Amino acid sequence: MSQMFHLVRHAQASFGAADYDNLSELGHRQSAALGVALKQQGVTPDAVFIGAQKRHRQTWEGIESALQTGITPVVLPGWNEFDFGGLLKARYAERDDAPADLNSDRKTHFRILRDTVLEWQSDEISNPPETFAAFTQRVREARAIIAASGAKAPIAVSSGGAIGRTVADVMEAPAEQMILLQLQVKNCAVARFVLAKGQTWLNGFNETPHIDADNEGEMLTYS
Repeated sequence: MSQMFHLVRHAQASFGAADYDNLSELGHRQSAALGVALKQQGVTPDAVFIGAQKRHRQTWEGIESALQTGITPVVLPGWNEFDFGGLLKARYAERDDAPADLNSDRKTHFRILRDTVLEWQSDEISNPPETFAAFTQRVREARAIIAASGAKAPIAVSSGGAIGRTVADVMEAPAEQMILLQLQVKNCAVARFVLAKGQTWLNGFNETPHIDADNEGEMLTYS
């Protein structure tokens, strides 16, 4: 039996706020709009999986407001994002060049994110909150649970890092491709995979069926 697996990045969270792990007002609208678009595409999930972070559940609730599946999502912490804040603390613990304000502008934020992840992948950061190998393993295990679920059309809500790791893994790409993929993933973007006979094939990446020429200026976000 083959499975068409939809893996969705969460909607816009609260960038720069004390608690990033909450959808913004726009994020709630994005997730609802994605639900409408998926319904129009004929997507009818028979199993739902989400990470354990608030933005994952909130995004699913927005999607579900249109799909009306009635399915209770299974929480898989393997789909959680890596702890970027913890990685930063570990990276700069014995250095004097830590950024004064990571959220001063998005370009600075994403440059430091990229450089931090590349050092993490190369085991250049001492005492990280989670090793890159452990992160990779839990993301793989989350995908394996879905593959073993027996669902024909599972859907999951996760974060950019876990999605980038999954796509790079499926494509057998070098580890450093993960962060390059992650930085491309739009809020509420959909990656599609075919799961069959113990294998996984990428069927679509970074799709945004809820965005068109009329709403792109508002709906297209990356954080």
